[in-house]
Amino acid sequence: MPREEIALYYLTCSTPEEAQVVANDLLRQKIAVCTNWFPITCAYLWEGEIQQEAETVLIVKARAGRREAIEQVVRRHIDYTQFIGELPLASVNEAFATWLDRECADE
Repeated sequence: MPREEIALYYLTCSTPEEAQVVANDLLRQKIAVCTNWFPITCAYLWEGEIQQEAETVLIVKARAGRREAIEQVVRRHIDYTQFIGELPLASVNEAFATWLDRECADE
């Protein structure tokens, strides 16, 4: 049986606590097998003005094609406009792929 593709999902959150809540929900639902979050500084345009503020990046490791499922979880916890991007991976080590398959098996 061919292995499903794996992707990284890059999300932005306002705080580490917000990232943790989203990450835990994704893990509980077995949408993701692993998450990482870390602080960054974000500069962006808002209504024609440059804004700058602290932000938290949440990286989600999951099967490819799960952006919509991830977005549904994020919308339950975040009500502002943020970025959610799916980054396809050319390859992943076999041990990680096996772990993902085992932990996130379709029930």
